[in-house]
Order: sequence, then C-alpha cells, then structure tokens
Amino acid sequence: MSFFGGGTDYPDFYREYGGSVISTTFDKYCTVSVSHLPPFFDYTCLITYSRVERAKTVDDVEHPAVRNAMKYLDMRDIRLDYQADLPARSGLGTSSSFAVGMLLAFYALKGKYVDKRQLALDAIHVERVMCQESGGVQDQIAASFGGLNRIDFSADGFTVNPLVVSSKRKRLLNSNLMLFFTGFSRFSGAIASSQEKAIHNKIADLKEMLKLVDEAQRILTTDCDLGDFGRLLHEHWKLKHGLTAEISTGTIDELYARAMKAGALGGKLLGAGGGGFLLFYVEPEKQPAVRKALSELMLVPFEFEDRGTRIMYYRSEEYVKEEDK
Repeated sequence: MSFFGGGTDYPDFYREYGGSVISTTFDKYCTVSVSHLPPFFDYTCLITYSRVERAKTVDDVEHPAVRNAMKYLDMRDIRLDYQADLPARSGLGTSSSFAVGMLLAFYALKGKYVDKRQLALDAIHVERVMCQESGGVQDQIAASFGGLNRIDFSADGFTVNPLVVSSKRKRLLNSNLMLFFTGFSRFSGAIASSQEKAIHNKIADLKEMLKLVDEAQRILTTDCDLGDFGRLLHEHWKLKHGLTAEISTGTIDELYARAMKAGALGGKLLGAGGGGFLLFYVEPEKQPAVRKALSELMLVPFEFEDRGTRIMYYRSEEYVKEEDK
C-alpha cells in the first residue's frame, strides 16, 4: 500500500533525480507452496494459480513470472500452488508479492538462504528484465522487507528506512484509513508503460510528488495533526492525476468526489491506476457518511503488518537432477 512518491520509483526518473516512496504492508497475503514433482507423470511441472498448467519442460510453462523465475534459479520438476487474498491487477502489488514469495520458496527448496535485499533485487530482475514488464520497483522491495517504510532510490540502488512512529499513532493512522474495491481490474503494465513514456514530460510534477514524501514523513513522525496526512493525500491525488489520462477514469473521479463531499480529507487510487482499490483518509465521525456515499463498493478492513515475506513451513527435500543420477 503506497501512500506517497509512486512514479518516482521508475528507473528513468530516479537514476537522474532520485526517488522516494512511503508505503506499508498490511494483512492480506499471497501464499506460494512449492515442492518437487514426483517422476510419475507425463509432465514435469504442475503450476496452479487461476488456471492449472501441466508442462513437460520449463519453456512450456506459460506463466511468465513462474517460467522466468524457474530459469533464473535453475528449478526443475516443480509443483507450485498459488493462492491470494486479493484479486490480481488490483493495484496492491499482488504480482510482485507473488514473485517475491515464489523466489523465497525456490531458494528454500534449494536449501539456500537469501536476505531481503537480494530477494527484492531478484524479483525486480525477474519482473522488469526477464519478463520485460513496465513499472516501478517499490512493490518488490515492500513485499520483501515489510512494514511502514520510507524507501529511497538512486542510481546506486535503494535504501529502506523504517518510519519511527509510536504504536498509538500508527494505530490511529490505520483506523483513519478506508479501503474500497472499485470492482474494476486493469493491466497495470499497459498503464505503467504509458506513465514511463510520459516521465520526461512530467519531471516537474514528479519532483513535486517527491517533495510530498518529506512532508508526509514529518507528519507521521511528529506530533502535528494527523489529519494533515489526509490533506496531503489529496495534494498527491491532484499531482498524480495529471501524469497520464490512463491513471484515472470518469467513474473513479466521480467516486473520489463523492467520498470527499462526504467528509474524506484525501485519498488515492492505489497502484498504476485505471481501477482497483481506492484508499481514503477519513476521521472516525465521517466514516459512516463516506461508507454510505460509496455504498455500492466493497469496504475492505485491514491492519498494518510488519514482517514482509517469510517461510511459513519448511521441510528439506533430497533432489537429484536426472542428468546427475
């Protein structure tokens, strides 16, 4: 869940101007189960997600992230099962969370330890280089590290700094956020590609968005009015809305306007844009009115989460490649 700085995590921007985002992970998960497939079948890979693939070779695997991650780590004879709490193409980093979780599981299956930084770098490489998907790089880092963080980008790489916020203030922030599912889904790669092409024409807007990260950090880490966080979200909304026409739609603009009229202080469309989830900052006394104003949308309760990707269950396996037998 990215609050501020989205768009400045695109390499074409941050390599020249630097970039920063403030984001958090929260308690919706994707689960990846991986094991070696016993040699009893006429296929060598069984991949289960929204469909079931039975492939005879790695090259036959159709899911691009699975195929390329298997090639990257030289995985053979794999049975993989993927489940998620949230729909794909919804703006909440599901694809990158999947890539990070899958790579962590692959490393574990090989009996190898990988730290969070390397895991994020590997996921970025698989998605952005091997799969050639457009987009920024914050989701892979957030899913790897977990927590409420400021992530800074430069030509030299990235740094992750947890925001020092009291538990009470963090709970207050969480309770003042309302997450709505618009029911729309979109292919973020197409929107991200459009945004990448627009970067050189929107440098001034992106620099203004970058400044908001410093202000958001100040609001969160001092005793000032937390409502300023919501009002800053509205400033961010206006800036990002101007990056490309594909970020929002007339319907989403109308939903946003209704929420603001009902008492929201600010909000944003999560992800690359075009649909998915709308997040609003709403003080408690206004939340019933905002919920009524958006009654046709699904309200999704959530709580912040700090741990990032992790192994839930591990059992070592003996595996010998066919050519090594």
